[in-house]
Amino acid sequence: MRRARAACRSLSSPGAFSLPPTQRRRRLVSLTPLIDVVFLLLIFFMLASRFAVETRLDLAAAGHGAGYQGPPRLVSVSKESVALNGAPIDIDALPAALDRLTENRNQIIVLQALEGADVQRLVVVLDALKSSGFGRIALTE
Repeated sequence: MRRARAACRSLSSPGAFSLPPTQRRRRLVSLTPLIDVVFLLLIFFMLASRFAVETRLDLAAAGHGAGYQGPPRLVSVSKESVALNGAPIDIDALPAALDRLTENRNQIIVLQALEGADVQRLVVVLDALKSSGFGRIALTE
């Protein structure tokens, strides 16, 4: 019995069943999922960002005011052309033609967008009028 107890004591000692240390292989981290996520984020931000500079066009709200005075000053913008009082006119010649119809550049110019007119063409006409000094422009359909 003494022998059995001695054997149990020797088995319960800390170094009795020690195995030789094994080398653990380090797992290499795969960069493929990380690269996929980075490309997805890149695509998302490219599609979500704005590359063009937006301009703001200030238009006064319609209200009541004085009656219309003077000769008609109707600038019609269509898909193909620009017309002043029904007569086709070049955008570059428009300010000079409006000068003949107005006493000063503070009088109202009526700008009419006809069906099918491009917004870009309308903005070009507005810019031409504003850069020429015509500040009071009424936009109609």
